[in-house]
Amino acid sequence: MRIAILDNDRSQADLICQVLTSAGHSCQTYESGKDMLAHLRKDSFDMLILDWQVADLTGGEVLRRAKEKMSTQTPMMFLTSSSAEDDIVAGINAGADDYMIKPLRRGELVARVQALLRRAYPSQNGAEQLQFGPYIFETRPGRLLMDGAVIDVTHKEFYLALLFFRNIGRPLSRAYIHEAVWIRETVVPSRTMDTHVSRVRNKLQLRPENGFRLVPVYSYGYRLEKLGA
Repeated sequence: MRIAILDNDRSQADLICQVLTSAGHSCQTYESGKDMLAHLRKDSFDMLILDWQVADLTGGEVLRRAKEKMSTQTPMMFLTSSSAEDDIVAGINAGADDYMIKPLRRGELVARVQALLRRAYPSQNGAEQLQFGPYIFETRPGRLLMDGAVIDVTHKEFYLALLFFRNIGRPLSRAYIHEAVWIRETVVPSRTMDTHVSRVRNKLQLRPENGFRLVPVYSYGYRLEKLGA
């Protein structure tokens, strides 16, 4: 999963990122609330972790503005140096899903993050077969079927299609798609990604008459839409 981390203390942000990267996640750190909010306009994340006491904005303001830019399912956890009940209640009332009190304990951080992600994204918990309307994804062999017939797709096309179906209705940035599908390739030309998206659209017949539409999001990325939803 892709996680954004906001903390004034660079060493603390780097520590959180190190712990979560070791657990298999991808992290992006920010020291300014305004900087993180600006990036949310052009990039996608699966979760936010933010310090309640950032310098430029209140924790409540960051949460409120972040929720305006992100999917309603995106889990958000705040960190606080205070164990005072008023601070914790304020964070929860602002819309946070969970909180942790500093200093952080590594094992607890990973456990809480994993629990939030499992609840937010139940379809990504390693099921061997996932069905979305007429489409069935068999994740272990990497086989894709439509109305019972096997669709001839490459490895990357399979996981690109699965990424879109796991995020129906959610705009995905190019950076997010890159990290999810082209994991070890540091540079992927825009034309390469566009070509793969076009092949997925054509091979899966993602057209309105079949109930789905895969569309570009200007200056951002792509979104799979389920029509009539």
